[in-house]
Amino acid sequence: MDTKSDTTAAEPLLSSSPTTADADTTSVTIDEPSGLLDGLLKTSPTHPLSKTGLGLNKMSPKDIYNTLWSRLQSWGSFIDTNRMKTPNSTVQWSRRLVRNIEHFQSNYLCVSLVLIVYCILTSPLLLLAIAAIAGLSYILTLKNAESPLKLFGHKFSLGQQYLFLMIVSFPLFYLAGAGQAVFWVIGASFFVIGLHASIYAIEMQDTIEPQFILFDKSLQNV
Repeated sequence: MDTKSDTTAAEPLLSSSPTTADADTTSVTIDEPSGLLDGLLKTSPTHPLSKTGLGLNKMSPKDIYNTLWSRLQSWGSFIDTNRMKTPNSTVQWSRRLVRNIEHFQSNYLCVSLVLIVYCILTSPLLLLAIAAIAGLSYILTLKNAESPLKLFGHKFSLGQQYLFLMIVSFPLFYLAGAGQAVFWVIGASFFVIGLHASIYAIEMQDTIEPQFILFDKSLQNV
């Protein structure tokens, strides 16, 4: 008799367990991301809730120029020979390289522009080719201001004329040695920037700045 009562009592428990499991599975919902992940999503430039994210496609050339100009560091600190020291290890070299490129990115861009100008001025054929293409572009702009160019009864827009001029300029630049100049500028830029970023001890700034802060606070207390 006891065994029968136990089996009968266990049957409703076994029969009720699938229903509770089904209820649990149906009530499971996926919550929205919260915490740190939610904060990262909201601050992402592509997230619709982001208000501060700005991409380069939304920035005008003037904004880009102002941003680069605001990040330009003083040339006195850039060429400070007291901070030119060789790294002690590869770990220090890699950290120094990344920090210097991030800190002096506008200065390095100016260095690259100076190398480009130097390469053009020291290549007479390349300088003549650039002057010829610039002169033809100016003539096309003046001609189209009066009336559009017609050839064999077909009108060509100013953009189409610029495209044709660009295609024609490729052989001219090739004969003037533009390919060699481009590779020279890229190689020289990598060498100069890599050398400066490797030997400039930017980690010294971490120990110098707190001393200035303490000195300013002592003056305020006086």
